[in-house]
Amino acid sequence: MPTHSGPQDRPVILITGFGPFPTVAANATSILVPRIAETARQAIPGVAIAAHILPTEWETSLSLVHALTQRLRPAVALHFGVSGRATGFEIETRGRNRCCLSEDAAGRLPTDVCLSAGGPEFLPATLPAAHIVTRLRQRGLPAQISRDAGGYLCNALLYRSLEIARRSNAPTRTGFVHLPTSLINERRPACEPRISGRLTWDDVVDGSLEILLATLGRRSGRPRNGGGFGVMMNRRVHAGLRSTTVET
Repeated sequence: MPTHSGPQDRPVILITGFGPFPTVAANATSILVPRIAETARQAIPGVAIAAHILPTEWETSLSLVHALTQRLRPAVALHFGVSGRATGFEIETRGRNRCCLSEDAAGRLPTDVCLSAGGPEFLPATLPAAHIVTRLRQRGLPAQISRDAGGYLCNALLYRSLEIARRSNAPTRTGFVHLPTSLINERRPACEPRISGRLTWDDVVDGSLEILLATLGRRSGRPRNGGGFGVMMNRRVHAGLRSTTVET
């Protein structure tokens, strides 16, 4: 388990993404989350940013998010995943205490269709979802609220993260954002990011920063521009593919 560095009195923002899984050979969040974290470090003073790429595995990912939350005690936990139905930012508003019996990246099934024995059927996400969608749309970014995070690891991670915060009485703002699966070219993931509808990779980074600022109650972030994150995939981003954790 990597260590977290930085002054302990700074609030921590935890950002997570996922690795590949059976139907998605290359997960865009594994590249984008390190970049989002890097941008947030530069743009949001007074906070510590911790980023982690989780394996898409039922047991391991949920254990890891529990350990990270207990150790870091984040003020904000923002999780990212991909969805074939997403055409922009999908801001999830609740996690469901159910999961589908689908194999994870290790070929394993969940031990039960229920994520938490005796837990409530739904737990509400604690990000200001409507406010976030409004701010994203004001910046010309496609965004919508979702009440169904699916039945796979994305929903499981959201529910477990919310449950951890609830049981520990931690004032953590927790949420999940789905991005389009089609953001990435699976044959050449590090070299050819795609434009998915109206959403580019630069848009994802800028929009994710906006989500964090809205959650923290801060003003809008940097102006949108035509900068070339998709073109300028430098070595630090490539390094993000090889490392499971990026922290400050």
